[in-house]
This record gives sequence, C-alpha cells and structure tokens, in this order.
Amino acid sequence: MGRIMAAVATLALAGGCASAPGDYPSLALRENERVTGAFEAPRAIAFVPSAPTPATLESLGALTTTATSAHEAFLASAREATPIVERASGSPVGSENWAVAQVAIAGLESRRGVAMVALADLDRLYVDAVTQGGETLQIEGARQVVEAQVHAQDTRIAGLLAQVAR
Repeated sequence: MGRIMAAVATLALAGGCASAPGDYPSLALRENERVTGAFEAPRAIAFVPSAPTPATLESLGALTTTATSAHEAFLASAREATPIVERASGSPVGSENWAVAQVAIAGLESRRGVAMVALADLDRLYVDAVTQGGETLQIEGARQVVEAQVHAQDTRIAGLLAQVAR
C-alpha cells in the first residue's frame, strides 16, 4: 500500500512539470519593470570641523611645553656629552672612556624619550580630533615642531654614536 501511494504521489508531481507551452508566464520585462527617469546627485555638504575643546587646548599646551623643556634639557646634556664622546673616539670597546661615553649617550637617549612620549601623545590628540570631526591645524603645527626636535635629537645621537665607533 505504501508503494502505491508513493507511485501516485510521484506521478502527480511529475505531471505538474509537464505543462504545455504557453501555460507559464513570460520572462520578458513588463512595462512597469522598466526604469525611467533621471538620477540627480545629492548636493555636497561642506564639512566644518568643530573647534578644539578647552581640554584639548590645555593638553596641547602642556605637551608642547613638556617637549620644549625636554629638548632644552637634551641640548644641555648634548653639550656636556660631546667632549666625553670626543675623548672616547678611537678608544677600544669596553675601555673606560668608551663606557663613560656610552653612559653619556644613554642619558641623551633617555632625554629624547621624554620628547618622544610627548610626540606620541600629540599623535593621540590628532587621532581623537580627526575621529571626532575636530579641527586639527593647531595640533598639526605643534606636532611638526616636536617631530623636528625629536629628529634633531636622533641625528645628534647618531652622530655621537658614530664618533665613539671610530
């Protein structure tokens, strides 16, 4: 009995697939399916960044002051380290003069670290301003000054290291 029911169901389903031509709807586009009209581009909206918050301006001032102080301290330490490095020039690695010069250069690298932290914090302020739609000109200006100071410090340290290596 179960076989007979399965056969009848199969024939009924198969019969639905064998329809005569013209018994199904056309796949051609209908008139209401055609796209008509003109596309009008949206008008551009001018972006106006928001002014920096007082907290941002305060942080900007503090970071700039910190970086400037660190740069001045670096320059003073570099003036002290220069004759030490000059005495170590040509000294063998591990000698007393070489070790004293390495300590002096390490002190310069430490002072540079303070300016680099200030630069990283300026980067954070910049990213925050951009992601919140804020004005970035003041931050960019301060960042360029601090970046130039750090670059000058890097150059000075590299020169002193090269002099010790001679």
